[in-house]
Amino acid sequence: MTVSAKYFQHWLTSVAGSTSHAAVCRAAGIKRSTLAQQLVRGRVSVATVAAVSRSLGLPVVASLAEFAPFNDLATGIQAPTQAEALSQIADADLLREILNRRTAAETLTAQLPVTLAPPHHSSSVRAWLDAVDTAELRQKVARQASIAPQNLSAQITANRLTAELAIESARIAGVGLTNGLVATGFLSPAEAGWAANARELALEGASDSALALLASHRLEVLGRALRRSEDETAATRSIWENLG
Repeated sequence: MTVSAKYFQHWLTSVAGSTSHAAVCRAAGIKRSTLAQQLVRGRVSVATVAAVSRSLGLPVVASLAEFAPFNDLATGIQAPTQAEALSQIADADLLREILNRRTAAETLTAQLPVTLAPPHHSSSVRAWLDAVDTAELRQKVARQASIAPQNLSAQITANRLTAELAIESARIAGVGLTNGLVATGFLSPAEAGWAANARELALEGASDSALALLASHRLEVLGRALRRSEDETAATRSIWENLG
């Protein structure tokens, strides 16, 4: 997703003053040619806005809210639901928590804590969408964003989602507008307004049965993905063997 280059330059002047584009790019870790191309095309990527904002020590959400497509982003911040927070815990950490609880119960010892991996894990987008899913959420998002359902599905399978689709999904689901941007890795939990220990509290508050069911669902999804990958590998191997 992009914002107007004209408005970006106005915003950049307001926050960076007379600092040159070259200096801004160096601080933000952006190639000067990349920014130049975006300005010439008249559209600047939201990733560029976020990078510049971080380099200047500005809140990313507040910076994005300066632009028309994101005007309500800052006011749309809400704490994640328990399901959303759990969705940003990696499969291995969920399984580790379940095993630690079982071990503690069986041996009558203190439960070992789980140190959580970063929230943007290998299936974080799908897990978040499953956590906020209302009736036909994916179909509604595709219609609202005028995107083919198969293209949306391809993004989800690849564990990515554009900022526009992540925000639209959150809007339709009635959750915090920044929460999907955590799932995509565009924002950190802190940048999205999450409490520092939101995921840990959600994990601690989840029942054994809830965690077991969630892990079971995740493993089922993983199993289907592995099966598809194996089938594709076998088909490719067969083609090469037939070609001699």
